This record gives sequence, structure tokens and C-alpha cells, in this order.
Amino acid sequence: MDIDITGWLRENIVRLRTIEPGDASYRELEPLRDIVGDARVVAIGESTHRVHEFYQLRHLVTRFLAEEMGFTAFAMESGFPEGWAVHDWVLGGGGDLDALLRDGITYHMGKCAEMRDQLLWMREHNLTHDRKLRFYGMDVPDSSASALPGVLAALGFLDEADPEYAAAVGRNLVPLLDYLPSDRTGLAWAAPAIHAYLALGAAHRHELTARISELAERLRALRVPYSTVDPTKADIALQCAVNARYADAFLANIAAAPERTYRGANVRDAAMADNVEWILGREDRVVIAAANGHVQRWPYRVPPIITEEQVMLGQHLARSLGERMVVIATTYNGGRVFSHRPLVDGPPGHTEVFHEDVAPFTEPGSLDVLLASAGEPLALLDLRDVPADGAVADRFARIDGTQQGAYKQLVNPLVAFDAVVHIDKVTPWHTFVGPPRKRV
Repeated sequence: MDIDITGWLRENIVRLRTIEPGDASYRELEPLRDIVGDARVVAIGESTHRVHEFYQLRHLVTRFLAEEMGFTAFAMESGFPEGWAVHDWVLGGGGDLDALLRDGITYHMGKCAEMRDQLLWMREHNLTHDRKLRFYGMDVPDSSASALPGVLAALGFLDEADPEYAAAVGRNLVPLLDYLPSDRTGLAWAAPAIHAYLALGAAHRHELTARISELAERLRALRVPYSTVDPTKADIALQCAVNARYADAFLANIAAAPERTYRGANVRDAAMADNVEWILGREDRVVIAAANGHVQRWPYRVPPIITEEQVMLGQHLARSLGERMVVIATTYNGGRVFSHRPLVDGPPGHTEVFHEDVAPFTEPGSLDVLLASAGEPLALLDLRDVPADGAVADRFARIDGTQQGAYKQLVNPLVAFDAVVHIDKVTPWHTFVGPPRKRV
């Protein structure tokens, strides 16, 4: 059977010479035309964040989809309110790119040369093409640590459209967010921000929820007169306020967990799905980029860390889009990755960064191990080509997960994904965070 599967893989994979955007040829990506078809959404997953090859792959595929297949938007796992500054910049607007990489892309995922290169390419593309390629964040604000960016974005519009109500928001809502730590410079700053929220009294948390909800509902209720000021800005302000509410709900769900007697809900992925649907109301075809676990059409479970199935972004979108969504996953077979850990006796949220060597995987039920058996450094496989019966089908039936660091993420790849790109050895992103260092 191992001989059968190895031979089948070698006959069916598409060998990629390179995934470096400046060196690759679109001719090598032609199989994507058939995989993508008339899909409105192509989701590109990554097994783990902050990997050079995964950034380059999604940049390359985005170029191909924009220039060859008419895609008009790139949306990534980053805050929706923060992303508007990046959106305007790639369309030729002003702003400092370093600041945008730092503040316009959340979870620190903009702080690398790979993201800089992609944004520079998008801006250059838009300067020379009539059909523009726009940037969006699709995630809840502030690296899932607070509602503040959503509130401030909505308030910026209200200052012009409804100054009396804006003043009330400034008096009554904004001070409720003063609990947030002032030091946001640490790579893990979101952790103390969430801890600060959890330390709030119930009355404070409930008032936050009520006032954020009021903000969102007022923008919805008055969107007709607000649109006379500026319809586009009114629409964006409303969705930013909605995302503030999503962030608040995400945090409230964490606070309620110790006393909860019912199943928890994955508010974050539901929010991302809503944001993608909002983007689809404005764009013809959209590339989305996030972790494999977010984009998969399968519940998320990683024992022993996460044992309760979580409903994911890909499942929500599959419900509304059906076959008009295509999911391309990534796998790998070890290499070197970027990591960080708390500083001993250091300030809250500050970490030391280091590079960690990852040995080749050995878990027989892993899709990564199966694809590594083909012996190719870069390979694309259309999972729809897997036969329905026979030795190859039996071997794929024994696959029940993909690697996520040291753990296996449980998933049926033939249901969750349409295609997969396997990268034999990964390397760290080219980050601006700082030089890696190890404990002495």
C-alpha cells in the first residue's frame, strides 16, 4: 500500500520549482485555474504563523489570482478596523509603511519583509491596473484583546456625522476602556490586556457590553441619514462598531467560561465569516489568508489543548458559498520556525524570541507525513483527484489530521480542503521584531 500511495502521489502532484514571487512563473500555477474554477473565495491556509514560505506562497497565489483570474481583494487574519489604513495605502493613499506594518496588521503579523513586499506589490499593481486589488482585515480588532479600535473607528465617523452623540460616546464609553495596559510594545502584549479585562468587575464588563451594543445599533438605525454625510464611511463605521461588539463578546465569553454549564461558542470565527460576507458585498472575488484551522470546512480540535469542537470560519462560509469557496491548505515536514517565550521577571507581555528546529514528523495519521513520502520539496496536490476506492483511497481514509507544531490538529482533509501545498522544510519569517536570542 505504501508503494501504491507513493507512486500515486508522484504521478498526481504538481511539482513547483519555487514559491518566491519574484522568481516564480505563472505557468507553474496553471493547475490553480481548474482548482479555483468560478469560486468567489479562495482561502489559503498556513500550518503555523510566521513562516517565510507560507507568506511567500500566499503572496504568489494572490498575484496569480489577481492578474490571471480577476480577484479584487485580499483579506487576512487581522483586525477589520485597523485594516482600513492599509486598504487606503495600497490604493495609493498616504501613510508610513512601517507604521502600517506595525499598527495596521494585528497579531504582529505585519512585522516582516514578506508582508512589506506584498503590500508594495499591491500598491504598484494598483498604480498600473484599472481593476484594483484591495486589502482588508477580516478579524476582530486589537489582536482579539479589546474592542477599542472598533470603537475609535466608529467614533471618528460620528465626530463628523453626529457630534453630540460622539461627545456622549467620548464621555460614557471610551473611559470604560482605560483599564487597558499602556505598554503595547511587547510581542505578547495581548495577554496582559486580556488579563486586565478578566480582572474587571462584572458591572464594569456589563456596562461595556451595553454601551458598545448601543453604539453599533445606533449606527445601524441611523445609517440612512448618516449615509447623506458619506455612504461609504457610514457603512465602514457601522461594521467597525459591529466588530467592537464581536471583540467584546469574545472577551465576555472567556470571562464566563469558569461558570458556564453549556457549550462554548467560537465568536471569533463567526465574526470573521461575517466580515468576509461584508467584503463579498463589495468585491467580486476574494482571497482570504489565515491558519489552516480557520479556513477548513471541518470543526477545529487539537487534543489535549482544545478538546471541544469549534465551528470555524471555513464552515460558516461553506454554508453560504458551497462550491464557490475553495480551500488550499499547507503542510510541511519540519525545518526551523520562529518562536517566543515569556521573559523571566520581565515586564508583562514582553518575551524573548528564538528560532526552534523542528524535526521531520512521524505521526502516521498526519497529512504532512503522507505528502512528505513523495520526496518533493515543493508540491501542489488537488485533493479532489483522490480516488473513491482502492489502496490510495484506503490510505487517505487513515489520515485524520495535520501537524500544528508539536500537536496534531484533527481533521478530515478530503472534506476540509480542496487542495494542499506541501513544503518539505520551512524557515522563519524575515521579521522586524528583533534578532533571535536564546537563554544562556
